[in-house]
Amino acid sequence: MKQRTIGKEFRLTGMGLHTGRTVTVTVRPAPPDSGIAFRRTDRFNIVTQKALAENVSETKRGTTLGSGRHSVATIEHLMSALHGCEVDNVLVELDGGEVPILDGSARPWMMQLTRVGTVEQPAERRVGKVTEKLHFEHPSTGSVYEVEPADGFSVECVIDFPGSVIGRQSAKIESLNEYAAGIAPCRTFVFLHEIEPLLHLNLIKGGSLDNALVYVNKELGSRQLRRLERTFHKDASQFRVHDGVLNTTDPYYPNEPARHKLLDFIGDVRLAGYPLQGRFSIYKPGHKANVAFAAFLSQHLTVE
Repeated sequence: MKQRTIGKEFRLTGMGLHTGRTVTVTVRPAPPDSGIAFRRTDRFNIVTQKALAENVSETKRGTTLGSGRHSVATIEHLMSALHGCEVDNVLVELDGGEVPILDGSARPWMMQLTRVGTVEQPAERRVGKVTEKLHFEHPSTGSVYEVEPADGFSVECVIDFPGSVIGRQSAKIESLNEYAAGIAPCRTFVFLHEIEPLLHLNLIKGGSLDNALVYVNKELGSRQLRRLERTFHKDASQFRVHDGVLNTTDPYYPNEPARHKLLDFIGDVRLAGYPLQGRFSIYKPGHKANVAFAAFLSQHLTVE
């Protein structure tokens, strides 16, 4: 197969989940063998950073590429869409430090990629393959990853939140052909009790009930409703809980959290540096463990 880039550039503008700042992202075609790269145009000294696990500096509530003044945060949904649409080479330019959250999923990126299309390039695609079964456990998160040789790319994902309304869920795809319909629309999620600590950490300034599913483990009290009013600038009467979800919309799938974790994994594992072939089985994935696994995988791939 040939390498692919996008048919023409496109732009999307939105608010960063953690910074709350408006950022415009321009995704441009790139030459063969250039891979996926990011750079900020709001800096005097522009630095281009390859989307590789070795270049990731932070994985708290998202994946951050680079460090300091040139860092680019929350790249995982865009990376997921690029991987899901099998794009090999693009340059992503931003006029800020965080990829916009948009609707909390990869669907807006996927829709733009579908609109502009992809084009074949003269170079052969280089694919990362595993030649034996691999096992990886992250020492601090309890995440477990296994991959075995296969002709295509498939993932089975299990998440486990004991004692919560989410509980244990699973999701899977047998090929990237299932990505657009079943994975890309699935939104990020958070537990209600996590929101205020995240705000105290100066995070999720751009979060809203429109771009995240908020799960609630117990009935809402009047004090909690007042805090929600202040956090989201909405009247308490607008909040409701249905099947454990606080939101203005219902989940698209009963297992949407598991599907979103799979979405994140598809983005993070692309940081191994190549499109991948293998049958993946992942348990309790998260950005920290995903990136560590991508780094581990990059050392064990046969690139053909």
